[in-house]
Amino acid sequence: METAQPSTVAADLTENDAAHLRHAIALSWEARENGRHPFGALVVSGAGDVVVRTLNNFSGDEGGPTQHAELVAVREAARLLPATELREATLYTSAEPCAMCAGATYWCGIGRVVYALGEDQLLQITGDHPENPTLQLPCRVVFAAGQRPTEVVGPVLDDEAAAAHEGFWERPA
Repeated sequence: METAQPSTVAADLTENDAAHLRHAIALSWEARENGRHPFGALVVSGAGDVVVRTLNNFSGDEGGPTQHAELVAVREAARLLPATELREATLYTSAEPCAMCAGATYWCGIGRVVYALGEDQLLQITGDHPENPTLQLPCRVVFAAGQRPTEVVGPVLDDEAAAAHEGFWERPA
């Protein structure tokens, strides 16, 4: 794993948030090392326990485009926790949840999302790569269309998260 320069941390990011977010970033490196797209996520209960940790399970050749780390994490958390506990849980993710993952997060009832790399920053990195046709639809917009609140913190630690993507999305000449 490469060492990135320290990122600016949002004032509303606690030390625990930063530690969990760095865990998600470490998972993104692990996904990359396993030949998958470099994204990682975890769901942490309101009591502070890690309930689920997941790697992205998609590469151009395998997995599936709906195997994003965030979607897999919230789906598994919804299987393990009752709805009352999901409302108190936080999804930590190395990148802003895409529209699909934000929708899954909303439908699973996760009450809070903390992400590192913003969708707009990810688009600057991936460009028009066919394996990541990034939607320019912020997760806050998806959540705002819902009937229950979802707290969002991010982007934070974005430089650290971006390091896992450096050179990954380059296409052979």
